[in-house]
Amino acid sequence: MQHDVHIYTDGAAKGNPGRGGYGVVMELVGTPHKKEFYEGFRHTTNNRMELLAVIVGLEKLKNPNMKVLIVSDSKYVVDSVLKKWVFGWEKKGFAGKKNPDLWKRFLVVYRKHQVDFKWIKGHNNHPQNERCDELAVMASNQKELSIDAFYEKEDEKLL
Repeated sequence: MQHDVHIYTDGAAKGNPGRGGYGVVMELVGTPHKKEFYEGFRHTTNNRMELLAVIVGLEKLKNPNMKVLIVSDSKYVVDSVLKKWVFGWEKKGFAGKKNPDLWKRFLVVYRKHQVDFKWIKGHNNHPQNERCDELAVMASNQKELSIDAFYEKEDEKLL
């Protein structure tokens, strides 16, 4: 498939769980147009940030039915989609699965576009992935951090 846009993503968490953030780099294929997004959270996990980065990238697309390539170093995200696990989880109401709030949100935006996924090895000199990592770490180090309300509520149940 010829893609309209490439979305590069990364997530990070210190302590896992701990302070975290995501970074997104979007490139419109065949143009110099590029956008970057990032956000930090006070208490979250790396997998939540990896998934949230993909969600935010897809949510930022202004036109429906775009041909999108998501490039991620997260086996959790890429395998969950390419191996179709997430669709089985959905059929079972996400019972016993982690991050159901984000997976439900992902499926809404995923279905609005034609999305391919590509896994790349992290920290392997891939310029866009390295930039996403910088954004995610920078986001997690901000003084003002957002609240990952669903995760914090779930984490409290374990204490």
